[in-house]
Amino acid sequence: MSRKYKFIDLFAGCGGLEDGFLQSKRYRDIAAVEWLKPQVDTLIHRLETKWKIKSAKQRVLHFDIQREDELFYGWKDEVYGQNKGLDYHVNKAKGIDVIIGGPPCQAYSVAGRVRDENGMKDDYRNYLFEHYLSVVDRYKPKVFVFENVPGILSAIPDGTPITKLIRDGFNGIGYEIVDNIKKYAKIDASDYGVPQSRNRIIILGIRRGIVDDPQELLHKYYAEILPKYKVKVKKTVADAIGDLPPIYPTFDEEKHKNKEAYTIPNTHITWHESRYHSIRDMKIFGMLAEDIESGRNEYTNSKALSRLYEEKVGSKSPIHRYHVLRKDEPSTTIIAHLYKDGNRFIHYDPKQCRTITPREAARLQSFDDDFEFIGSRGDAYQMIGNAVPPLLAKKISLALADLLDNI
Repeated sequence: MSRKYKFIDLFAGCGGLEDGFLQSKRYRDIAAVEWLKPQVDTLIHRLETKWKIKSAKQRVLHFDIQREDELFYGWKDEVYGQNKGLDYHVNKAKGIDVIIGGPPCQAYSVAGRVRDENGMKDDYRNYLFEHYLSVVDRYKPKVFVFENVPGILSAIPDGTPITKLIRDGFNGIGYEIVDNIKKYAKIDASDYGVPQSRNRIIILGIRRGIVDDPQELLHKYYAEILPKYKVKVKKTVADAIGDLPPIYPTFDEEKHKNKEAYTIPNTHITWHESRYHSIRDMKIFGMLAEDIESGRNEYTNSKALSRLYEEKVGSKSPIHRYHVLRKDEPSTTIIAHLYKDGNRFIHYDPKQCRTITPREAARLQSFDDDFEFIGSRGDAYQMIGNAVPPLLAKKISLALADLLDNI
């Protein structure tokens, strides 16, 4: 029987990365750290119901990772309750092999820097990786997996590239990461069976001293071991959500006062319910989906979509606001902005005249249908958009287990 490697998960969110590691059956969960309550509740629920971890309430540390002393030694707090701390869990497990996770990506994303008047230079999230660094330094795992957005390659919040700060930081505590992050560490989830084009930076770090040549092994991981888990045929939007019951609108302008009611599909699958849309928006969604289905493609470029927005909504927008998911292609990147609106995630069926449901978003992120999101619909969209696709996490973890087996 294969050895199981022990891991802790930092910035765990709702547990997409963790779920993939557990799905591989090569890892044992020791602890996870997350500070947002809906995400914590969701992760605990998943660990208890799917993975039968009875101590999940103790293992999932609902806490602010910036408060390091309490994080390590334990705390009693009005907001975060109480816990014995990470030291207790790691010592009980007699050490760990792997640390996984990735700081919130908003401060590194190109979109975030465009929206912020100061280019996110003052955002505290730029430096949350330092706390990830502290945890790695304290528990000295053999390896770590650090996940983030491609925007991290160009983020320079204080005049020094974030990638240099990260490389120098890990180097200073005895870990080596690949010499060319851009060349090796940029991974597209669609290559690994996720029905979505989603580029992410996956930084693998190896502790010096456990192998003779860490760079050689890092190159082998990215160029040989991980690619073995690629799929031959990419999964499409229709592959992922085409079998879900349709949700059709019921038009009644007078009754709903410019709001449109949707029929709720008869299904046991949770979270497959549409948000409400104005009748104006629904007509736009139906028209755009029909434009693609018919093959006319009059509204498939950004200028035409911007003109349409201005004509229908009556205001200008610097970016086009609408996008219909292409039925026979992987989805565009699912993002947390979905909790605000889904205008860039319009269902491809013109008869449904709507944006995608939380369950459809979850399927495009490769979450299983039995993955329950605890919280409001907005919470669910946000958790799904911020997560690492579990299927991608599973492939990364299987490749990592191959690497660890060889050390």
